[in-house]
Amino acid sequence: MEHSLREYIEFLDEKNLVIDYHFEEGLPEIKIKNISYNSKDDMSSGIFICKGAHFKQEYLKEALDRGAVCYISESKYDVGLKHSFIIVKDIRESMAVLALKFYDKVWEKLELIGITGTKGKSTTTFFVKRILDEFAKAQGGKESAVLSSIENYDGIIREESHLTTPETLELHRHFYNAVNSGIKFLTMEVSSQALKYKRTMGITFDVGAFLNIGIDHISDVEHEDFEDYFESKLKLIGQSKTVCINRDIEEFDKVLELSKGAEKTVTFGFEKDADIMAYNVVYSDTGITFMASSDTFDEEFEIGIPGYFNVENALCAIAVCSSLNIPLEYIKKGLAEAKVSGRMEPFSGKNSLGKEVNVLVDYAHNKLSFEALFESVKKQYGNKKITIIFGCPGKKAQGRRSELGSIAGIYADRVILTEEDPGEEDVYEICSEIEKYVGKKALCNIQTDRKKAIIDAIESAGNGDVILITGKGRETRQKRGMEYVSCQSDVDIVIEFFGRSN
Repeated sequence: MEHSLREYIEFLDEKNLVIDYHFEEGLPEIKIKNISYNSKDDMSSGIFICKGAHFKQEYLKEALDRGAVCYISESKYDVGLKHSFIIVKDIRESMAVLALKFYDKVWEKLELIGITGTKGKSTTTFFVKRILDEFAKAQGGKESAVLSSIENYDGIIREESHLTTPETLELHRHFYNAVNSGIKFLTMEVSSQALKYKRTMGITFDVGAFLNIGIDHISDVEHEDFEDYFESKLKLIGQSKTVCINRDIEEFDKVLELSKGAEKTVTFGFEKDADIMAYNVVYSDTGITFMASSDTFDEEFEIGIPGYFNVENALCAIAVCSSLNIPLEYIKKGLAEAKVSGRMEPFSGKNSLGKEVNVLVDYAHNKLSFEALFESVKKQYGNKKITIIFGCPGKKAQGRRSELGSIAGIYADRVILTEEDPGEEDVYEICSEIEKYVGKKALCNIQTDRKKAIIDAIESAGNGDVILITGKGRETRQKRGMEYVSCQSDVDIVIEFFGRSN
């Protein structure tokens, strides 16, 4: 359903967002066909949103040339001619309001699951997706939709993602596509940035899950301190009908207190008073089995992904899907068969010296995930020598440079620092900063060519050594400057080296 320009300003005004506006004669009743902040999009009969740290007035001029009938901004612009405009107090909140109106709250037609946490969001999201897909297949339904830091799928679009949670307009477009594709379930990662900057504002999740919280994303352009980061994560609780909470986290009481406004709360963990409790965890080379009990079941579950920490992610998926009344048989089947691209993916083969080398490719990129990864590797491989290859992104989560450098220096025998989405920063300077924190226990060197770093590590490995390649997984792009440049994924580099397909 198309709405008039007048309806949009009335909707914004109801939310007390409008500071000033001007409409050219006859425009208030025009039906709006497009809304975008990308001046390259079709802007015919459209509203153009002026937003972002890199916004330039030339983008507005281009959008007007492409047919935009009005722009919305926090500031007025001199664009040469008279144009309709709406000046607002908060452009991000206004974007959320515009998206809700433009897509007529289409998300209400989905069973919507949101998952937040410092680590484990992607794995848990794909555990839930696989369970829902197994259930849907048995019912003759469609594959469920997913929005994650790895992949987005909405029934029409299947793409490698750039953001953990898409920007507001893209987010609602994914909802729209899913509904129009006949999809019932959509599972998504909900990042602290998405919650802080109101990308999910106005949306109610059928189930919201809180996995854990650690120090991350603290920088001038993200969260000013841990409290801001934590408070942003907690916003998901207030937007969810059912809340699933990890009983084992230190902050459990605070999260639980906020969940009192939800219709239902389900806890999970290893604590005896958790609603869904895990015990008897058995680790093997092929995966993990564990028992989980609740008021309604006491069953053995299996996951085919290594890593002790993935039991926590599996428990969360069990809690989420139980809350959605998914029968236990599909939960068990989905968990057993779930694979997460780029998460704890094991490879092995011989280098040119004939040495057998173990390689693990993982997306681990923050303090909690690094610690969990090393703990799991130590359990699985014992005292084998460990080499880790990683970097840090430019202009974000700058605390990671000291944290990851220090952790790698403690647990690894060798550290190779390389490119990992440097953006507008110099790769070598990022690596040099990390290097300061590695310490003297581990041998450390910098190789900014990521492919060369991986190959060199495998070639120089000893028999039975373990190589961890973290941060990028199966991603096929590097952010350099403001552009995403195509590159070979870590997984493909390893497969190519060992001369086999996965």
